[in-house]
Amino acid sequence: MKEIISIVHAYNSIDFSSTRAVLATVARVEGSSYRRTGARMLVLDNGNYLGGISGGCLEGDALRRAQKAMVLNKPSIVTYDTTEDDSQQVGIGLGCNGIIDVLFTPLDPVNLNNPVRLLSGLTTTRMPRAVVSITDCDNTLNALGKTLLFENEQQFISSFHENTFAAAVGKDVANCLADETSRTITYTHGLQTIKVFIEIIVPVTRLIVYGSNYDIYPLIRVTRELGWEVNVVTNISKADKALFSLASKVIPLDKTGDLIADHYTAIILMAHDYNTDFDNLQKVLPNTASYIGLLGPRKRAQKMFDHLSGEGRGISKEDERRIFAPAGLDIGATTPEEIALSIAAEIRSHFAGRNGMSLRLRRETIYGD
Repeated sequence: MKEIISIVHAYNSIDFSSTRAVLATVARVEGSSYRRTGARMLVLDNGNYLGGISGGCLEGDALRRAQKAMVLNKPSIVTYDTTEDDSQQVGIGLGCNGIIDVLFTPLDPVNLNNPVRLLSGLTTTRMPRAVVSITDCDNTLNALGKTLLFENEQQFISSFHENTFAAAVGKDVANCLADETSRTITYTHGLQTIKVFIEIIVPVTRLIVYGSNYDIYPLIRVTRELGWEVNVVTNISKADKALFSLASKVIPLDKTGDLIADHYTAIILMAHDYNTDFDNLQKVLPNTASYIGLLGPRKRAQKMFDHLSGEGRGISKEDERRIFAPAGLDIGATTPEEIALSIAAEIRSHFAGRNGMSLRLRRETIYGD
């Protein structure tokens, strides 16, 4: 989402009376690739660009392809194949060993289906959303590059560019939303064929930090760099001025009712005071945040759990799964900066459904697709 937000901000600053732009989007990946589907690059007619579709090996050629799309004023799809030992192939010899489809779409500020305009409405979403793009089709269909936001199956079927395939695509979009997985799918009906990129865009990770000590600052900095939304709950009268520029929001202790913690929210209790952390734990347990982290040794957290059990409010099995105490991955962290890194990495691995081990120990491919 960070890349999408950056591209939307850059797009909104373009003077289209004198500037043309193209959006390059990775629509399909087979094998290995530095970037995955959904990676984007905004290209201007002066050669400047924002974002990226690879680790640098394809960007030069992508700039040329984008310029061509501007001149022709029509979308195009380009396949980069680095699996063949062909010295003429862009990206060969760089070790990617993958096949990548990139969709180049000229941006028309008047077009309601302009992909950046569609994406701009999703930057604050708190639920998974689906954007559907046609990345290949028969010339007779004239639908390459058409993009549509999925609201519901009825809306989608009535609005999709190709009625013949609308029901089948709508069903697959619903399935992709259910498991939050983007897919490229080819559909055939008679002599007609289309390829569709179904991209699932999930909300920005929301982090809520309860605390005011110096060690919250490294955590705020590293997570903001990741593009997360960071809310800090603290005593504002004692807060350093720097906090207001670093955090997305600073919430007074008596305004915590205004906080919204959903499935894409992580909470860290960092007061370092047992009673304060215990009180805050009781406040956050009823919400639906999928990650709750506690600092300090395991026995400190267990004392809290035992206290709740003694009052007839024992920790449920679901709460056991979402409470991480001590918070963070085991990387030998000792300084506030290292601890922040370990906590941020654990939160990321939790939301990704991964266990945070070394990649060299992973039997599957890096991305697992």
